[in-house]
Amino acid sequence: MATRELVLTIEDNQQLAILNGHLDENLRLLEKRFGVEINNRANVYKVIGENRHVDVAVDVLQTLFQEVQSNSRLSAETLHVIVQSGCQALSEATSHLHQENNIVISTKRGQIRPRGANQKMYVENILASDVTFGIGPAGTGKTYLAVAAAVDALERQEVRRILLTRPAVEAGEKLGFLPGDLSQKVDPYLRPLYDALYEMLGFEKVAKLIESNVIEVAPLAYMRGRTLNEAFIIMDESQNTTVEQMKMFLTRIGFNSRAVITGDITQVDLPRGKSSGLRQAIDILSEVKGVKFSFFQSGDVVRHPVVQRIVRAYEAIENDSHDSTHH
Repeated sequence: MATRELVLTIEDNQQLAILNGHLDENLRLLEKRFGVEINNRANVYKVIGENRHVDVAVDVLQTLFQEVQSNSRLSAETLHVIVQSGCQALSEATSHLHQENNIVISTKRGQIRPRGANQKMYVENILASDVTFGIGPAGTGKTYLAVAAAVDALERQEVRRILLTRPAVEAGEKLGFLPGDLSQKVDPYLRPLYDALYEMLGFEKVAKLIESNVIEVAPLAYMRGRTLNEAFIIMDESQNTTVEQMKMFLTRIGFNSRAVITGDITQVDLPRGKSSGLRQAIDILSEVKGVKFSFFQSGDVVRHPVVQRIVRAYEAIENDSHDSTHH
């Protein structure tokens, strides 16, 4: 545990009132986001917590104060942007620390360790980036690790909610023909996401969190028109998004939110003539700051060894037919 004292040079008490927020709500936000305790008397602030967390929280406090001094105000947007950049710095520091140690994602049901270099890099990207794409064949742990990171972020109060979504296009099936009401119709599509949640949190806890809307599971169409703040958002099977749907989804991401998009570009089930939003995203977003891509190969499959061999056999046939069409 470390304690740092920050003494701010003020011109009038109004500046402190703006910095602290109504009923000190800005200080409480910093405490929650950085896992520290902040006590203040007049212009003296004491920040208590783990070394790295304290350092980042003090930097953020100073930056916020400079904003108040220069503009005599602190808008909600500016507050969020400055806090978010602090969170990013902390994530990156944590990510470097994880690189030195082995990365471990903690959930109530135990610790989850990524296997192999690609999974490690994927988890590091999730921890340090606003938007992470995980692309590759089934069984490479893309969805499972994303759900684990979401559960971890929720339990550490980095986010307020988890949102899980998939586009409702399935191989040869139409949603309207499935029995039941909407939630029952959606469930078969979202089953892998539920399975991962049950394993990490237990059935009862997941049911409670869904009931209280802390965890929301919904088809992609339900994202339209919403802005998702303080959320960990996972889109699974994203190869089946259209270009418009992918853009719509990516522009839903709000303040203090993180998104993970998983998919397998060899398994597109979209109607003929429809381009995959995932394919386009790979082309146009690779240089965008805050967006990271992780690519998995058949060698990263962590299911039964026979699954790995099956994936490789299909890849070989696809490569052969690809080569023959180009001759």
